[in-house]
Amino acid sequence: MANRSHPLLWGAAFTGAALLLPGLNTTLRIRRYTVQIGRFSSPVRLAVASDVHAGDYGEGQNRLLSAIRSQAPDLILIPGDLFDRRRDFRRVESLLRGLEGRYPIYYVTGNHEFCNRGQTLNRDMALLKRYGVRRLSGEMEEVTVRGERFNLCGVDDPNAAQQRPAEGISFYQQLSRLAEERRNGNYTVLLSHRPEKFPLYAACGFDLALCGHAHGGQWRIPGVLNGLYAPDQGLFPKYAGGEYRSKGTVMIVSRGLARDNTRVPRFYDPPELVIIDLV
Repeated sequence: MANRSHPLLWGAAFTGAALLLPGLNTTLRIRRYTVQIGRFSSPVRLAVASDVHAGDYGEGQNRLLSAIRSQAPDLILIPGDLFDRRRDFRRVESLLRGLEGRYPIYYVTGNHEFCNRGQTLNRDMALLKRYGVRRLSGEMEEVTVRGERFNLCGVDDPNAAQQRPAEGISFYQQLSRLAEERRNGNYTVLLSHRPEKFPLYAACGFDLALCGHAHGGQWRIPGVLNGLYAPDQGLFPKYAGGEYRSKGTVMIVSRGLARDNTRVPRFYDPPELVIIDLV
């Protein structure tokens, strides 16, 4: 009986490996979305690089830089957690050096920028400034790309007011102010780290919200489970990753780029660079 069981055990082992090993693949993916807005005569392409967490993408961050360049975006948008207090910020510098001068880059803070009461925040923000990155801290900028004008708004992570009160007004105050400023007739894109605040973004009337933070729910079963757990959403998160709509507002949630530095391994949840065409 023992000998007969060996083929069954080996078969079960191979079957398990065939199911598990592909799920642990952390090769960078490019995920594309098209948002029909009916206002632009020329398409505008956005690259969303969320939740980098100072991750490792090879020498000089070349794997990530090559992926970005291959898509020829008009703007680079970073919705938070570019830095990670546990990781060498020089990886971030390598990434920014490779992007500098090639694209306009816009950024908002995530919760990790304020870990340990934001002790490295001044250093990190100085690095962004050095490489020409525009931080949107409760601010709106009218952006013109290919002759098309739209509003680009950005809010700080809610942890900003809690950990660094001197940083300025709260997330909710920033959001309220931008909801008024956006009323200039332009299409409006909101950059915010937190997807769980989607009902607020929709209530404020933003046309498109771009978020991260959820890391895709960390563990997925494609076609069955979109995500197991996400910070600030808990088990079976509603906004783990993908496209969501409410009250005329579209939200796209990136599954993020963290790959070598997550506390829990990603499972069927590869890191992704999000490409959005506004047409």
